[in-house]
Amino acid sequence: MPRLKSIAPYSIGLALLLAGCASSSPDIGGAPGLEVVAGDALPEPTVADLAANERPYRVGPFDILTIDVFGSEELSKKEVQVDASGRMTFPLIGTLEVAGRTPGEVGEMMADRFRGRYIHDPQVTVNLKEIVSQTVTISGEVKKAGVYPIVGRMTLMTAIASAEGWTEFSKKGEVVVLRTVEGQDYAALYDVRAIEKGRYADPEIFASDVVVVGNSNSRRIFKDFLAATPLLAPVVLLLDRNN
Repeated sequence: MPRLKSIAPYSIGLALLLAGCASSSPDIGGAPGLEVVAGDALPEPTVADLAANERPYRVGPFDILTIDVFGSEELSKKEVQVDASGRMTFPLIGTLEVAGRTPGEVGEMMADRFRGRYIHDPQVTVNLKEIVSQTVTISGEVKKAGVYPIVGRMTLMTAIASAEGWTEFSKKGEVVVLRTVEGQDYAALYDVRAIEKGRYADPEIFASDVVVVGNSNSRRIFKDFLAATPLLAPVVLLLDRNN
């Protein structure tokens, strides 16, 4: 599974990327050596970033598996989708808990179920047909915080909708997205009210992103920007994980 980040261990450092910045910028948390450069969005993760921590790949909810049982035409070329709880059901052997296991481990589990009762020496091959378990973590002031699958293209607003939307305490102007790209940690501050009004685009959300809606962590990192309204463009920070 992709690595999911929390904001707590990091402090602001290295550089500040501020979209539409003026010639002068606010003091960001008092950290020395901050440099203002042009930037209007979080960088997109690379293929290597998306593949990180997926060796070996572990099956997750909604993944689709192709299963073959050697010597049994009826039990081969079966496509099975893992359910939301991480379970799958297969003929003769019933329901298995497969989330967090590699395809090879799932095959071994199935062979153990078959062995002795249905097949003398079962050989089961499990392959991934479709990976759906790429996830985003959504926390803070949403109705149902948690880890959600990314199916197709997901944006910030659809991610929040996946968590059943805002609470009565949500601050739409204080939404933070955390992302790691090529080993560098980023945090971006968005004002969803501005997105709703078409002032800037609804940003895309990728696997392993963390979305934090209006809580003390987002306020601490972006305290200077949160004091200035309106937020006319996203604010993107590089985070120093060593401090």
